[in-house]
Amino acid sequence: MQISTIKSDNNLSDAPMLGDHLAMDLLNTQAVDNGNTVEYWHSDNDVLHWLARYDITPAAGGGAFKPGELLTQAKALRLLAHRLISEFRSGTVQDISGLNEYLHAYHSVLHLQYNKETNTLALNRVASGGTIASLLGPVAEAIAQLLVEGDATLVKQCEHPDCILWFYDRTKAHKRRWCSMALCGNRYKAAQFRKRSSS
Repeated sequence: MQISTIKSDNNLSDAPMLGDHLAMDLLNTQAVDNGNTVEYWHSDNDVLHWLARYDITPAAGGGAFKPGELLTQAKALRLLAHRLISEFRSGTVQDISGLNEYLHAYHSVLHLQYNKETNTLALNRVASGGTIASLLGPVAEAIAQLLVEGDATLVKQCEHPDCILWFYDRTKAHKRRWCSMALCGNRYKAAQFRKRSSS
């Protein structure tokens, strides 16, 4: 899959945000490009940059942890999410204790926020500390919510043979096939057209 994304501050391509669900986008922090695995996370800063794209940032004065610790725990959560979501799709969710460890370590508080533009109030959950658990807690919560509230038949992987990206199919007819029509959908159509033209 040819991955066209914006560049982050560290000159690496950002992971695509095509999953229509935070848990799906977590899985999409690894992709395939021309048969090679693409890893979007190489440092704590890469993980922090990815989290910031979802408005998950360390609390004021937080973010102090050993170098590489956030990267290690984020990759472990991604691996756990991959297993749990794969099991969810097949209806065989087994051991959830690992996810509960992330959820139990996540300390948060409810925060009432006023939006001046819409003149409305919103109740949000925000981290109450700057620990790794507080940073990864919202991601773990998104995985748990998917497992509890999601429809397993709507958890899909792109149908392009060279793509491994995941998405939650929120389309009206639930017939979405591609991570992105602009990426894999058009590539598939072009390949089919070439195949017909050469026949």
